[in-house]
Amino acid sequence: MTDTIFKILFVLLGLFVAYKLIFSGKKGLTLFEMHFKDGRLTSHKGKIQDKFERECRALVKAEKLTCTIRAERQGSVRLHVSANVSEPLTQRIRNLFPFEYYEKVKIDNSRQTG
Repeated sequence: MTDTIFKILFVLLGLFVAYKLIFSGKKGLTLFEMHFKDGRLTSHKGKIQDKFERECRALVKAEKLTCTIRAERQGSVRLHVSANVSEPLTQRIRNLFPFEYYEKVKIDNSRQTG
C-alpha cells in the first residue's frame, strides 16, 4: 500500500517538475513590439516613443530589413532585435532606443492605502 502511494507521489512530483521546466521560461512584460517586412512597418503593439519609431522606420526602410524589434521589462528594460539583422545595424537600433524613457519608475496610484 505504501509502495503505491510513494510511486504516485514520485510520478506527480516528476510531472510537476516537468511542467515547471517547460512553462517557467517566464519572459518579462512586453513594452512594445514592431514587425517590419521589406523595410515597411507591417504591425506593432504597445506604446512606442514617437521619435524612436520615426528614426527606426527610416533606418529599416533605408536597409530594406525584415525583422522584429521588441522591448521587454524584466527588472531592467531589454531590447531584442531579430537574429537576421547584422550586428552593426542592431547596434545602431540600440543607440536610437531611449532606455531612460522606459526605465523611469512609474508610481501606481490605482491602489489606495488607507
